[in-house]
Amino acid sequence: MKSIKLSILLIALSLNVFAQFPIAKLEQAYQNLVNDEQAKYAITSLCVLDAQSGKVIFAKNENIGLATASTLKTITSATAFSVLGKDFKYQTTLAYSGKITPDGTLQGDLIIIGAGDPTLGSWRYEQTKENAVLNQWVSAIKNAGIKKIEGTIIGDDSLWGTQTMPEGWIWQDMGNYYGAGSSALAWRENQFDIHLKPGGSIGADVSIQKTVPTMPYLKVINELKTGSSGSGDNAYAYLPPFGNLAYLRGTWGMGISKTGISLAMPDPAFDAAYRLQDTLLRLNITSSKEATTARRLGLEGKTLPNVSQKIATVSSPTLSEIIYWFNKKSVNLYGEQLLRTIAWKLGKTPSTRNGASSVINFWSAKGIDKNALNILDGSGLSPGTRVTTLAMASILFQVQKEDWFAAYYNSFPDNNGMKLKSGSINDVSAYAGYFTDVKGNKYIAVININNYNGSGISKKLFKVLDALK
Repeated sequence: MKSIKLSILLIALSLNVFAQFPIAKLEQAYQNLVNDEQAKYAITSLCVLDAQSGKVIFAKNENIGLATASTLKTITSATAFSVLGKDFKYQTTLAYSGKITPDGTLQGDLIIIGAGDPTLGSWRYEQTKENAVLNQWVSAIKNAGIKKIEGTIIGDDSLWGTQTMPEGWIWQDMGNYYGAGSSALAWRENQFDIHLKPGGSIGADVSIQKTVPTMPYLKVINELKTGSSGSGDNAYAYLPPFGNLAYLRGTWGMGISKTGISLAMPDPAFDAAYRLQDTLLRLNITSSKEATTARRLGLEGKTLPNVSQKIATVSSPTLSEIIYWFNKKSVNLYGEQLLRTIAWKLGKTPSTRNGASSVINFWSAKGIDKNALNILDGSGLSPGTRVTTLAMASILFQVQKEDWFAAYYNSFPDNNGMKLKSGSINDVSAYAGYFTDVKGNKYIAVININNYNGSGISKKLFKVLDALK
């Protein structure tokens, strides 16, 4: 009898040790990170949940709000799925004002009416590519019988107002593609490219080879210098929203394999109208006035003309397709567009502030402490956005029961053998997502470090998460 009891006790102890083993490994791995010289002045947070029960397996500093970087996209996309639905599509309308005479003259304006589609003109989807959209518009114009325009082409960006940048974004980011501002009439993901060539020696001038597409209405002041071999891309663009003067500053390393950098388009609504007008001109369909936008008309004290007839509608890919790229490639613009769309769908003025408060209130109603969600934008580019790892992990747990979860899960990148959304801004590195070990145990993990020093910190974060394997 004693031997039986002893066996049962040993089995129980071994099961308990097995149950505690991941926790002990996590504790040790976490302490190794905290004690690392790179984390000496940092704040580090980790929250690991059992994905089936939601129980906290291990957590440290889980209630401290930290800058999230792009891990915030996990919350923005989950909210978008919940509010908009996985099959939601944006629609951009081409219309005209005035009338068309028997000889094919439009006595009025063509108007591109933006409704917030972040994919219009994007190269990521076949149906949204710039040429595909322009061809669709040209066909609609020809089918309407328009051969000449006694007026102009207007990019109607009025739906979302004139504030393009979320509060808290920094000047160094805003002129670059990842800091492109939002617009009711987004176009080509609100970016364009500049191809660069380093000089022959360190400190020599860097030359601009070309811009793609050409930007004749924009002046670029190139102050870039050639960096040492291996120094890579340290080039930044300084270009304000609605501006027409860009400064390039920093260094472009010798031997770099990249062709150049991508800049934020300062006025995407204007560029969309400009490209359509230019395309029509090549087809001998002329306009009597230069392209413009609703915002520019307002500055001139003019009002947007009334629509007489809609002639084409361009639909975006589904929300599931949009969020796939939003999380896979961390497209900041998508987050800012989605945030405003969430506000619009909930009946609020479609601003960044209203979108952020809508996200906070949505999850607060589901039991997440709103004070754990200090959200200022939709992408996490703002260093002022602060979210606790426990709040983020709790949201990742809750969404597993939703009918759109498969599409959501599929949007997470593969990192370190796990489904993890990464986040990185100045001195911030974070990961959030899901992991299933070889035994079928499912985990939700959110790890975040703020104010670390040096480089290569992500590998050390992975070592902590490896304790789950």
